[in-house]
Amino acid sequence: MDDPKRATIYFDADVHHALRLRAAACNRSMSAMVNEAVRITLAEDADDLRDADLRQAEPSTNFEDFLASLRDSGRL
Repeated sequence: MDDPKRATIYFDADVHHALRLRAAACNRSMSAMVNEAVRITLAEDADDLRDADLRQAEPSTNFEDFLASLRDSGRL
């Protein structure tokens, strides 16, 4: 791992309290827990972007046309 970087993050008081309690219960630092949460979120974002790129070539239908097709077919 690279050298850790320092950052100042402001949490709502209730979020800070919950994080502090959870970190103590898990015997982990708040920094470790925040780092893990951010890594998970970034990985999910990367997955979403990859999936969006894969779906780029799919045909697109706007909402109004889709509703019209449902009405025309009698399903709406």
